[in-house]
Amino acid sequence: MSQTPANLLTTLRAAPPLVQCITNYVAMNIAANVMVAAGASPAMVSAAEEAEEFAGIAGAVTVNIGTLSPPFVAGMRAAIRGAQQAGRPWVLDPVACQATRYRREVVQALVAEGPTIIRGNASEILSLAGEVSQGQGVDGRDAVEMAEKGARRVARSSGAVVAVTGAVDYVTDGTRAVRIEGGSPYMPMNTALGCSLTCLCGAYAAVAEGAFDAAVGALAHFAVAGERAQEGASGPGSFAPRFLDALAAVTPEALSGAVIHDAAVHA
Repeated sequence: MSQTPANLLTTLRAAPPLVQCITNYVAMNIAANVMVAAGASPAMVSAAEEAEEFAGIAGAVTVNIGTLSPPFVAGMRAAIRGAQQAGRPWVLDPVACQATRYRREVVQALVAEGPTIIRGNASEILSLAGEVSQGQGVDGRDAVEMAEKGARRVARSSGAVVAVTGAVDYVTDGTRAVRIEGGSPYMPMNTALGCSLTCLCGAYAAVAEGAFDAAVGALAHFAVAGERAQEGASGPGSFAPRFLDALAAVTPEALSGAVIHDAAVHA
């Protein structure tokens, strides 16, 4: 039985899940604030010496390849092992995976480890699907609809739920698919909100029975908060604190009104 975003938010706030967030240096503070505001408990534990052990006590693990280095990758692999051994979900954010050979090699190896959810922009998902993207560095320059077919293919080959985020988000497990409307044009102007959303996917995955519902719940939470935060904001700077406030203020009832459309899945 599917769980609604409203149900999941109620569960999340009743018992805030501990989420091990291995994210990039730019995103750590922002992601931690986003998680706390939304109702979860973040822990930025990435050292290989403790990442595997810590994953065993976390409700979920999130892995973001934004600022790659061999020690960081070792910590990612250790945390993934710990999550797998404990039966915990883990979420992959393939930041700029199209940019360099090193990134492509690392992300291919991580996808082979069987992530529960993959969340990325359209350029990143196109790259994972083996298609040409217009991405430049960490900036996604492809429309979400261009990546929908590739997202379904990646979902089927990897077993992960794939969330493509942009003006209208797209979530698929290769069989089902939905589109989620909302958010704000100011969101891509704020550094690391996408990385923070990946962490929130981990929080929802920690309390959900299924990865598809978890991804939809996290994206709906972001979409509703972004739409509300835009009210009264005069630009990306004034939007940022309003967004944190909106994340905290979003109620389960508000998520019941999130604009979520079924999307037909074609081969």
